[in-house]
Amino acid sequence: MPKPSSTCRSTPQTEAPADVSRVYRYAGIDASQASDETALASEIALAISYNGLAHAVMMVSPDALEDFVVGFTRSSGTVQRIDEIYDIRLEGQGEAWHADLSIGSRAFWQLKQQRRQLAGSSGCGLCGVDSLEQALPSLPSLPRSPLPDAVHLHGLRERIGDAQTLARHSGALHAALFVDAQGEIRLCREDIGRHNALDKLIGALARQRIDATQGFAVVTSRCGLELLHKAVRAGIGSLVSLAAPTALTVDWARQHNLNLIHLPQRSLARVYSPTPDS
Repeated sequence: MPKPSSTCRSTPQTEAPADVSRVYRYAGIDASQASDETALASEIALAISYNGLAHAVMMVSPDALEDFVVGFTRSSGTVQRIDEIYDIRLEGQGEAWHADLSIGSRAFWQLKQQRRQLAGSSGCGLCGVDSLEQALPSLPSLPRSPLPDAVHLHGLRERIGDAQTLARHSGALHAALFVDAQGEIRLCREDIGRHNALDKLIGALARQRIDATQGFAVVTSRCGLELLHKAVRAGIGSLVSLAAPTALTVDWARQHNLNLIHLPQRSLARVYSPTPDS
């Protein structure tokens, strides 16, 4: 096993595909409509393995794949720190890609133990106790952090639209962004999957050594519990969503000290966590 370095590295000769959209012609539903063409978002199958052990296959947008696999690994709890990822080997072509990550022995042992438990569960498989523990995991509470300055939320929807360069060409893409303490959008990651977009952002924050507590994250999608899991594990103190959160997400945000804010399209921001007047 190689010794850990301060920053995980990628095998240089394997570059991620850059074709994030493709142009298609379409016909009108009736004779009065002329045919035209439009760009559609691309997706690929990405197999993820750790130390050569196959783990998952994800459908993702073919950009920022290294950010994605780092964020996925971190937000799923496979590693606790980015320093436990020693190397990333990314290779493939067309619609099929493979990322093999070299991780530390402690993290790899825990991953294998988890896989054994899942393989040994009986009954209906994913409905078993182990999968419920994964769906409702024990998470550490975050240290309390101040709410974002309200002025940084003004006009944020419009600024997000400007930052989503990929979506402007093809649509059908979620985004996750990081806004720093000065209100500037530092990072924007896009993907067909809302979970994938947040994983890409978490990976970018980790790889660029940006302190996630010095600002807030934004997701353009509905904010479900699984996104809260990722934010808390990544140490993000404030999460803003453009769509309403679920009730369970609000409950968990309050329990784990995550500032949770909904930014409706036509009204002022709504702070769901911390509890009002708390």
